[in-house]
Amino acid sequence: MAKATKWVYFFGFGKAEGKAHQKMLLGGKGAGLAEMTNIGLPVPAGFTITTEACDAFYRSGSHWPTGLDKQIREAISKLEKKSRKKFGDDKNPLLLSVRSGAASSMPGMMETVLNLGLTDVSTEALARKTNNPRFAYDSYRRFIQMYSTVVCGMHKDVLESKLHALKERLGLRLDVEIPAEELKRLCAEFKEFFEQDQGFPFPENAYEQLKGAINAVFNSWNAPKAVTYRRVEKITGLIGTAVNVQQMVFGNMGDDSGSGVCFTRNPSDGSNEYYGEVLFNAQGEDVVAGIRNPLHLDELKRLMPDIYDQLLAVRAILETHYKDMQDLEFTIEQGTLYMLQTRNGKRSPRAVFKIAYDQATLPMLTKKEAARLVAKRYLPLRYSAVVTKPVLTKEEAIERVNAKDIERLFYPEIDTEALDEAHGEGVERFLNDHRLGMGINAVPGAAVGRAVFDAERAEERAAAGDKVVLIRRETSPDDVGGMSVAQGILTATGGKTSHAAVVARGWGKCCIVGCEALDINEQSHQMKVNGQIIKEGDYVSLDGSDGSVYLAELPLTLPELPNEYYKIMKWVDEVRTLGVRTNADTPADAAKAIEMGAEGIGLCRTEHMFFETEARRLAIQEMIVADREETRRKALDKLLPYQRDDFFGIFEAMNGRPVTIRLVDPPLHEFLPKTPEQVQRLSQATGVSKEAIEHRSEQLHEANPMLGHRGCRLAITYPEILEMQVRAILEAAVAVRAKGKKVKPEIMIPLVMDPKELRILEQKTREVADSILKEAGVKIPYLVGTMIEIPRAALLADRIAEAADFFSFGTNDLTQTAMGLSRDDAGRFLPDYVDADKAGIFPDDPFQALDQTGVGLLVEMGIAKGRQARPGLKIGICGEHGGDPDSVVYCHQVGMDYVSCSPYRVPIARLAAAKAVMAEGGPKKPSAAKKVAGKARSAAKKASKAVKKSTTSTKKKARTKKR
Repeated sequence: MAKATKWVYFFGFGKAEGKAHQKMLLGGKGAGLAEMTNIGLPVPAGFTITTEACDAFYRSGSHWPTGLDKQIREAISKLEKKSRKKFGDDKNPLLLSVRSGAASSMPGMMETVLNLGLTDVSTEALARKTNNPRFAYDSYRRFIQMYSTVVCGMHKDVLESKLHALKERLGLRLDVEIPAEELKRLCAEFKEFFEQDQGFPFPENAYEQLKGAINAVFNSWNAPKAVTYRRVEKITGLIGTAVNVQQMVFGNMGDDSGSGVCFTRNPSDGSNEYYGEVLFNAQGEDVVAGIRNPLHLDELKRLMPDIYDQLLAVRAILETHYKDMQDLEFTIEQGTLYMLQTRNGKRSPRAVFKIAYDQATLPMLTKKEAARLVAKRYLPLRYSAVVTKPVLTKEEAIERVNAKDIERLFYPEIDTEALDEAHGEGVERFLNDHRLGMGINAVPGAAVGRAVFDAERAEERAAAGDKVVLIRRETSPDDVGGMSVAQGILTATGGKTSHAAVVARGWGKCCIVGCEALDINEQSHQMKVNGQIIKEGDYVSLDGSDGSVYLAELPLTLPELPNEYYKIMKWVDEVRTLGVRTNADTPADAAKAIEMGAEGIGLCRTEHMFFETEARRLAIQEMIVADREETRRKALDKLLPYQRDDFFGIFEAMNGRPVTIRLVDPPLHEFLPKTPEQVQRLSQATGVSKEAIEHRSEQLHEANPMLGHRGCRLAITYPEILEMQVRAILEAAVAVRAKGKKVKPEIMIPLVMDPKELRILEQKTREVADSILKEAGVKIPYLVGTMIEIPRAALLADRIAEAADFFSFGTNDLTQTAMGLSRDDAGRFLPDYVDADKAGIFPDDPFQALDQTGVGLLVEMGIAKGRQARPGLKIGICGEHGGDPDSVVYCHQVGMDYVSCSPYRVPIARLAAAKAVMAEGGPKKPSAAKKVAGKARSAAKKASKAVKKSTTSTKKKARTKKR
């Protein structure tokens, strides 16, 4: 006979059936209650209904699974026996709380019911038993309100308005001032209204109440707000919520009772202080709801010093036990302390670093303080040594920090404190009233400025002193000037790797993309959103934390980097072995990247430089519309000093660090004018007729430019472009060397697909470079390499490596070409491929996290074949994946030398690289990269043999056919 499923786990009276590691089964709250019970802390007894029961509830059409009812009744019987109270009794009633608790914290997203078990009869019994009628009817009033709204779906405001009306009639301000008789009448009024609204009387059977509350918690798992929260927080892989049924303890029994919430450290700045609030003569919901102004914990120390010392001991025990800052809930019932919850506390990015560093270097309590608590018998002797030593190692402190923590440190954010001061309790209403819509939060942070709908106007208004937010349907390289001066960028289309997102991320600018509610009219310089017209000059605010767009000028604040950030990042650099470079196109970008910890530039995109000024735009456009080589060279001569000066500034800023410069990559038509006004300006500047310019634009137009005449193909057709860029690079290097500074140029040829193609361009590059160095009479080591961004290049990597000093994987384009996906268009359907509730085909967006199982095979083959032909070949990655933590770990594993990413993602890459080493057991152990690289080499050999076999077979067939 099969063993019955265990749905219910009991805890209390010093022993719990559950354990801390069972969060997936018992939920975070249930596992915490079990662990606190086993530790010996004062926890009200109860039981946890598992997440598996919730899953079974949904799978059986909202019916309890077999055996659950029996196990719940057995648990209640045990609780009654131990507590010497009876559920629903008319003499000594046992009252319960019913709370949700998923494995991942979802604060406020699911339901809670308190004071369950109260009826007309048991409330009278409670009043007699406690000799406190006011407390009894206050609890009954609370229960009727909660049960009506949570279980039966009545609107909260209806009963709340009756409570406010009573206080107004009595001339009272606070709930605690309402006398018992008035509360009793209010309960009767609530129940009468309940029956009118629901069509049946308020349940007087305690077990019927419990069933309703448990079902309400189960149902709240799939409530819209809970589903949305899980989607936004990317919480996946959970089957449901647990339900925690616990004996009630009462903080509303008088001035010797109360409830509180506290953190074992300050969650705002991370300082080692007991941080929290307490509200006397109140239940826990009052503290969270802000019904009355709570008191700081220091007041508890003054009014109840013994309870405060007990809490100090609990604080030390739980933080050292979990090795993390804890978020605690407690209740004081007539001078007795009870712990209701512990969980890892949410904290600001600043606090993340402060807490992690302090826990690795400093004790929580001094020996004197620990001895005092031991002497009072609040702190068990076995904890005295633990709480006076650091609880984390350096490696554990590094593990405590994640990519989001770092990212959030560097972006401005909405100043919630200023909003609270301005709007008080109405802040949520204010934000909801001014929210225009929501998009994809491509780059976090916040931005405020005047709405502008084209890049040129953005530049003009910014030059005039305005702060602007650039709003476009989509952006292109032509918008770079406007993007660079904007406070933030908002687009109607695109995803997290669209042009807008990639560029904004590199500059650390807040960016929201894919806001489909925007109906933008560029000609009239305005947009319509849900019938509302927003004109140029109207203030808009972007909140990159959740993708919200507001029609308002919201206050911003800049976070300050804590000293502990620099200390932990120093530990990170001591551990990692993978180099971290940056993608930077200007001296300012380069300087910022060095500040972020970059060790060089892995990608300098030369095409962005062409858009910085009108003169540059006209020069590149003049070159493109030229119909003869001589005319093109004249235009390129105008561009040469601009490019040389740019490279000089970058080399100087990098101060001897390697700089990888990619030769021009986009198709030429992207540089040409788009509007009649721009065509007219170019015609006047060059003497070329408007008709000829428009004709040239038509000639260059391509149906699929991503696979068209771009990258190294331009240099094959127009070698003079390559010559000008290489000359600018080497002349800048010579000039920097003349100032006594080191310089390490690396010239990168993009979009190579054939060994001969690279050989031609590599030889041309060296001819130009060597002639400049010879003329200057200096020796400057330089490298010539290529990007591997086309599958054919990975397949032929051994032959391509013969002409390359280095490989840099351009995984943005490699992903597009390998998967047959357009980066800019796939955002319309890729979410369905990633959403586990829909298709769930990919674990992540392949443009955000490298597709290791597919595209990764090409990367591994490229590395293995490249180094097979050229041992010691330097290899890096310069796509957006270079800043994705999981992708960085992969790059470490396959044996790359470095990753390159946007300046503001450099610290994230550094952290991920360190964690990759730690995952292998630490820097002293053999790297798993060798094993992976060995597998990659083996795969490459097999693939190479298969290609040769296929080629030989094809040739034989061709010869046979010819004969």
